[in-house]
Amino acid sequence: MEFSWTVEKKEPQQVKTFLKEQGVSKGLLAKIKFQGGKIEVNHSVENVLYKLAFGDQVKITIPDEKEHETLLVDDVPIEIIFEDEHYLVVNKPAGIASIPAQYHPNGTMANRVKAYLKAQNYQDQVIHVVTRLDRDTTGLMLFAKHGFAHAMLDQELRKKEVIKIYQALVGGRVSDLKEHETIQLPIGRDLSSIIKRTIVKTGQQAKTEYWLMKGKDDVALVNIQLHTGRTHQIRVHFEAIGCPLLGDDMYGGKMNKGIERQALHCCQLSFIHPFTKQRLELTSPLAEDMKKIVDQL
Repeated sequence: MEFSWTVEKKEPQQVKTFLKEQGVSKGLLAKIKFQGGKIEVNHSVENVLYKLAFGDQVKITIPDEKEHETLLVDDVPIEIIFEDEHYLVVNKPAGIASIPAQYHPNGTMANRVKAYLKAQNYQDQVIHVVTRLDRDTTGLMLFAKHGFAHAMLDQELRKKEVIKIYQALVGGRVSDLKEHETIQLPIGRDLSSIIKRTIVKTGQQAKTEYWLMKGKDDVALVNIQLHTGRTHQIRVHFEAIGCPLLGDDMYGGKMNKGIERQALHCCQLSFIHPFTKQRLELTSPLAEDMKKIVDQL
């Protein structure tokens, strides 16, 4: 894969400095150097110490990424929300993990995306998961199609410039919910479980912002934006304020409302495309099990 730029600075600078400013990491430079890539300046191959001048044309060729043979292929079709040569956004159904685990090597979204990329004969075959979702959470999941694209979005993630909005159905003390509020409670491990999390003073700081969209009796629909990324953060925070997610038996959610998994859906995903510089605003409609409940509110 090739990427090119025009030098716009008038002060001389080395190739490696210029490429760092474009988001090219040391690791990627090493891959270009040792795995069959190349750096060209004005159509001539140069090294990273070459001094660039104003107006120079810089091009890098990144070697193709060979597949990880240990990642199995799952031919179940995927629902594509967005795709270009750099990124793939899919709609994840409930009950499907994002990535394989030791005792569950297949049947995940990563396995399905690998099958799709192989069927398309795409040149880079490594699966780059940018945003994950819990097994029972539905909605938008973002993959990068090559390592450079992944690295560029990782920079946005660290700066909190990738925005995800969730929708959740909650029960319990819904009359206590505000129209708009931020929950800030520290989250740590629940010592009674290797999976469960809880609110503990010594835990990691966690911040969850929500908006009340509609409610009826003991059920409400809320929109949520995470400002930190703790394990089970939404589930733990809403349990803590007395409004656990419907179907979430781990955190005390009601199991008699017609939904048997945590009622959580990633409905919006927004980020600046690192290569086009355009903002992408992607949406996903509620999964059917949640929609049936919302229609009754």
